[in-house]
Amino acid sequence: MNQVKTLVIKKEKIFALSQFIVLIGIATTAPLLHSQPITGSIVNATLFIAVVLLGVRSAILIGLIPSLIALSTGLLPTVLAPMIPFIITGNAVLILVFSYLRNKNYWLAMISASLLKFLLLFSFSRGISSVIALMMSWPQLLTALSGGLIAYLFLKAVKKF
Repeated sequence: MNQVKTLVIKKEKIFALSQFIVLIGIATTAPLLHSQPITGSIVNATLFIAVVLLGVRSAILIGLIPSLIALSTGLLPTVLAPMIPFIITGNAVLILVFSYLRNKNYWLAMISASLLKFLLLFSFSRGISSVIALMMSWPQLLTALSGGLIAYLFLKAVKKF
């Protein structure tokens, strides 16, 4: 006798999975734009939004992929390949700091997370080369801050505060 089993998935889980797929799709395709200021802002916005909508685990998972896509598409020069683990770590720091502070004050959380990511990437890159240090410094801070502003506007529009 064959038994039929029914899988029940709550609509909240389906909605969260849909949000995850959209956010990972955005983070994955952003490097295809071949513009670091635009790509970085989009990816950072996606990470901030993922923290608010999906939580830390999902946000960290989303933060793993963009650097690898950027390297494979040429946005990230091959010379920066050794920086990928540090970029991923920087994304994780951004996510964790933002998550920890966001319930106190969005702006404090976003600016603190952006500054710590910047300091981490800048300090790691200084040991590799001055050109890499320049690429991992102010542009990283500016894209993290602009990503936080984009995320704020998006989350305000969908009223997730």
